[in-house]
Amino acid sequence: MASTNPARGMRDFLPADVRKRDYVLRVIKQVYESYGFEPLETPSVENLETLMGKYGDEGNQLVFKILKRGEKLDLANASKESDLSDLALRYDLTVPLARVVANNKNDLPKFFKRYQIQPVWRADRPAKGRFREFYQCDVDAIGSSSMVVEAELLSAVSEILRRLGFEDFTIRLNDRRVLTEILDTAGVPDELHTDALVAIDKLDKIGSEGVAKELSDRGISDQASAMLMEIFAKTQEIHNQESDINRTIVANLINIVSNETLSELGQILKFAPKAPVLIDPSLARGLSYYTGAIMEITVPDLAGSLGGGGRYDGLIGMFGKEQIPACGFSLGLERILVVMEERGMFPPEIAESTPADVMVTIWNEETIADSLKLANELRSQGLRVTLYPEPDKLGKQFKYADQINVPFVCILGESELAESNVTLKNLRSGEQATVEQSEIVTLVRLPEKIA
Repeated sequence: MASTNPARGMRDFLPADVRKRDYVLRVIKQVYESYGFEPLETPSVENLETLMGKYGDEGNQLVFKILKRGEKLDLANASKESDLSDLALRYDLTVPLARVVANNKNDLPKFFKRYQIQPVWRADRPAKGRFREFYQCDVDAIGSSSMVVEAELLSAVSEILRRLGFEDFTIRLNDRRVLTEILDTAGVPDELHTDALVAIDKLDKIGSEGVAKELSDRGISDQASAMLMEIFAKTQEIHNQESDINRTIVANLINIVSNETLSELGQILKFAPKAPVLIDPSLARGLSYYTGAIMEITVPDLAGSLGGGGRYDGLIGMFGKEQIPACGFSLGLERILVVMEERGMFPPEIAESTPADVMVTIWNEETIADSLKLANELRSQGLRVTLYPEPDKLGKQFKYADQINVPFVCILGESELAESNVTLKNLRSGEQATVEQSEIVTLVRLPEKIA
């Protein structure tokens, strides 16, 4: 017998799950739009050449590739990977955005601000809050090198999280140029910088000893590794202080990092005073397309981040002749939902939401048309109405309404039809009243009026 479980790393979303997800998405859209960002959607499938080479070696390995179809798929004569695959599921929403901007440059405004909420796919190892199919909630600003862009993104995502009820999140901030200059100071050769960044990006997952071992495995000297670990240990020591953390971090970097880079980090802090930003020189973010500021949101009870992003001024130029500055941030919807569920953060009207305000019963075969008419009339007055689909014992109909958490039931039996009224029962209080049809909407919305 075939398994009824979804594919590993994928999930089914039952109605209660979808309602919670839609609630979070409404908040995200409202905030993004309040900052002037416009919606964009791109295809789930991209040309393989569009995606490959943009994420670094580790990211490339996680791309879900799609076999060629029909006559194009010649397994017998395939000698290399490109003979087998020409398309792929998108790995993120940033590279497709870069393609769109390069392809539509003449039709887009000088400063293009877009948000995009769609699923992406990664052939990753599933873990808590980490799936192979998941939604990204991206917001990007194209066309400006100003630090105002980073500040606006941080302010927007901070407002979203606060509206959802998060108060204990931290936005870790760094700059790829900070890491480059730290690596140079430690004596890491240029050709090993990418390998070093991949290892450093795992610092919060495998710890300093694990990172040191991986650096060694990637050909980085023990001396360079020891200096890097010392710098990052000093960072952690400063983070454990209670005040002036960012000021102390910057002071600790003055002899290593250029004034220009430190000044830009300072501008981001100045322009986004309400965002809980913490400068962290050890933050790396694994994607290779970042060129400047990088950001990541963490909460105490989740391994990994709620979202992240950064500046990628060189990515759009890979698809065209012109280099266009760009910066973006992506919220991880699944991880937000996991934390909110575990903490009980959903409002009661969402956590206890129902598919309908009222259910209309069917008394017998002869009254089906009357029940259909009542249901439609109540819908036209703004109520959400579900109709029990067949004649059945009233007890079974009540039990079904209670099972799907519908609070009211309209009973349209022979006596009600004879007297042109309806019996309305409140399943939560047990009270009921026989009323005129015109009263039902008021009583459902103000149930205390049922005598």
